[in-house]
Formats: sequence, C-alpha cells, structure tokens
Amino acid sequence: MEQAAFTLRGRNPDVLTCIANLSNDEVFTPPEFANRMLDTVAQAWAADHGGANLWADKSVRFLDPCTKSGVFLREITRRLVTGLAGEIPDLEERVEHILTRQVYGIAITHLTSLLARRSLYCSKHAQGRHSIARSFQHDAGNIWFERLEHTWNETKCQFCGAPRAILARNKDIENYAYAFIHTDNVAEHVAKMFGGNMQFDVIVGNPPYQMKGGAGGTSDSSIYHLFVEQAIRLEPRYLSMVIPSRWLAGGRGMDDFRNTMLTDRHISHLVDYTKMSTAFPGVDFEGGVGYFLWGREYQGEAQYTLFQGEHRQPTIRRDLGAQDTFVRDHRALGILERVQRFREPTMDQVISGDTPFGLPTNFSDFKDSAFPDSVSLYRTERGRRLVVHTRRTNIKKNTHLIDAWKVLFPEAYGERGAIPALVLGPSIVAPPGSVCTQTYLLAGPLVTREQAVSLQRYSKSRFFRFLVSLRKITQHALRSTYSWVPQQSWDRDWTDELLFEKYGINGDEKGFIESMIRPMAEGDE
Repeated sequence: MEQAAFTLRGRNPDVLTCIANLSNDEVFTPPEFANRMLDTVAQAWAADHGGANLWADKSVRFLDPCTKSGVFLREITRRLVTGLAGEIPDLEERVEHILTRQVYGIAITHLTSLLARRSLYCSKHAQGRHSIARSFQHDAGNIWFERLEHTWNETKCQFCGAPRAILARNKDIENYAYAFIHTDNVAEHVAKMFGGNMQFDVIVGNPPYQMKGGAGGTSDSSIYHLFVEQAIRLEPRYLSMVIPSRWLAGGRGMDDFRNTMLTDRHISHLVDYTKMSTAFPGVDFEGGVGYFLWGREYQGEAQYTLFQGEHRQPTIRRDLGAQDTFVRDHRALGILERVQRFREPTMDQVISGDTPFGLPTNFSDFKDSAFPDSVSLYRTERGRRLVVHTRRTNIKKNTHLIDAWKVLFPEAYGERGAIPALVLGPSIVAPPGSVCTQTYLLAGPLVTREQAVSLQRYSKSRFFRFLVSLRKITQHALRSTYSWVPQQSWDRDWTDELLFEKYGINGDEKGFIESMIRPMAEGDE
C-alpha cells in the first residue's frame, strides 16, 4: 500500500523529536530512547526463544498502558512491518494485521489519545479518510481513551491518591484519572476496553511520574510505581518501563515497591541515568531516570548499565537486592562494605526526623528582633537564610533540643546530577536557645560548641558526603539518608586524611571519592 509505505518508512526530521513535553513529570519519550528499550526487549526474547525474531511473530501482542505521543506503538509497528514481510508479503494486509491485532494503547488524556492515533494510524480518527487502518469499527481503534472519574474517599482518590480539593472540579478540565491504575481488577478492565480477554506478551511505556498535591499541601506523590504494579498483574512475558531513578533509594511510600522490585529477581536489565538530560534532552529534574526489563520467567542477577553524567560505564551483573538501598555505582560498594565492617553507630541515630520542632517551612509567627522569652528561629525565604525570633511556647516538639548545641542540615539541596557534587548544602552551628523550621534537619544534642564544630567539620568532609550520596538520589536528604555514615567522637577536627587512614581507603578509592565529591569551601557554613 503506497500510503502505508510512505508513512512507515523512516523520515527526517521525525516530528516526535520536536514536540514539547507536557511537563517534567509527563515526558514524551524520544524515539531513540524508545528504540533502545525495544532493542532490549527483542534481545531478551531472542535469548529465551532460541534466537527467534520478536518482530517476525504475528501472534505477539504489545500494550502501552500510558501512551502519550504514541512513539512506542509507532516504533513497534515499524519493526513488525519489516519483520513480518516474509510471512505476510502483502503490505496492506500486513499493516492491517499489525494495527488491529498486535498493537494496543491506553492514552493518559484525550489530547494524547489523538496524538497517539495520529502517530500510529496517520489520523486522529482510526476510521478516518487518511487512516492507514481499514477495518476498525470505531474511531478509537486500539488506542483507548474515555474520561474516568476518581473514586474519592474523604480527601483523596483511593486508587492514585489524587487530592480531592484540587481535582474534584469542572468536568471539562483534565482530572488525571489515569484509566490503567483506577481499577481493582486490571485484567477485567482491559478486557472491557478492547472487547475481549487480552493476554499481552510485551508491555512497554513511560508512565506519568507524580500526582500534584498527592502527598498533601504542595507536595506531590509518586504514581509511576502504580503503573508498574498494574502491568505486572497482567502477567506479560516482558515488561519494560522508563521511570525516575529515585525509586532505587527513596520516595514516600516506595519502600514496599522498592523491596519487591529489587529482591524478586525478575529484573534482567536495568539502565540508569544519573542525569535526566542525558536520556531526555531538555528535561531536567533531580535524581535521573532509567528503564528496566522485567521478565515473568526470569530469575537471577540483573545486567546493570550506569550512565554517570554523560559517561557510560561498562555493563556488569548486579544483585539488585544486596542492600536495602541500591548503590548505583558498583565502585562504591567496596568502600561502603569496609566502613560497615567497623559496626559503628550511624548518624541517623543523632539526626532528627522531618520538621524537627514542628514548624513548617511557611511558619510565620515570628519577629525580626529578639523579645522576652523568645528563641532564635532559623528559616529560609526565597533561597535566603534568615535568623528571626519566635515565642518559646510555639515549640511543642523536641523541646529538649532547644537549649542544646546542634548542627542544622538543609533538608533539600539539588544539583541535577552534577559530577563532582557537593551533595549537601552548607550546615549551620546553632547555639542553645535556637530552633529551625522544616527547611532543616538537626544533629544533636551536643554539649559544647567544640563538639558542634567537630561534627560540622566532619559533615564537610568528602568522606561524609560521599556516604550520604549513596543514599541521596533526589534533592531531599531525610534522616535515613545518613544511615550509612558512621558517628565519630566529637573531640577533634575530622579531615579526609584522618578518615581515609582510619577506614583503610586506598589511593584508587580516594581518587574515586574525590572524582565524585568536590571540596566544600571553608565559607560554606
């Protein structure tokens, strides 16, 4: 078919490399990146099927459950058109078979459903005059979208955690009730979408990453893991999704997901980019991004490939569940294991939890000058560090720490994957009679100023910040981020030279740490 041949052959420029992203959390997948993922799937298929070509099998079904631009479906179709040429010689018949029986998508919004159909069928209407498909009975074709409503409890959607106050609104406005994750029985739900029981061999996609306000107030909640979990419930042979790398080390409510994914040994490949823009040019958020290949029948170690900034490291085999938090750079494991052999108490035991004095970042009951029975309050406003004063009676939490020496650590500090990194923002030695807002965590209580200065100097060492970096994958550094950093005696000026000698860190290891962590200037206090 001349029209299909024109549409499906490679052209330059590719329009899907030019469209703007919906947001940093709903990112269009570049065609080149999508093809890397599909190459990984095809290689695994061949390895498991005696060298067979995935793209030459007319019985295989593919699903993108979170389609946006339609790039995965388009590239799958392009490969099948080539691979099935021998079995279905007639191009028109081949294209019709692929589009109606092999490739399926669930769009995340009405707009992306139209975009995906345009990418796949060359028309936003599957039955349209310009569509390269001919036998669909409805305009959606195999790219499903219908507006769903959230299922509200008192404040949130029971499926995705969307905040009712923000999204229970005008029905003409997008409500982000993504169909794939808004059901207790995904197999039954998908069967209704496509008109029959569906068993997909390959599920691939790039899900939305966050739900606005899902964690309360202005804090967003992760939802990408919900797409992964639903896809696994469909029991495909292979599942590959691109998701933020922060799942490897942190994230509110991600502990069960991380534990399952890292320890069930179904992941055969994991490709990890510490810098988001290396994978998705023009997109920038903290923690990086990566994709995995999950195999229903696979059990074993994973082939792990790390892109440290722009540099690709050699692929190695890794036991993903060796630690409760995945250490992205395997060169760090030997250092960590040597430090842990000392079995010393760790810094998370002396560092506070979130909001140490119960005062949120936007706390406003303060004055610029001291007044009777006031305490100093460390806070930030538009990136500026300020010391103001508030009533002692406003402090209801950790009151025993008010009149102790302590060291304040910024709860958030981002560098967008820069190497070498500072990892942490400058700390503050805070005297007795002081508190802080949620902007900071604190280490204490400490008895003297000398102890506080000793701890602060330790925190400025490359050694300290290197161990923090192994658990800090986003801008946030919560108490658990410090759980691999050993405590010291607070009676000396801890330098990297003393620390490297104490823990037996050799020249190559020292060079590695120095290549990853840049020095913190004396003025960074």
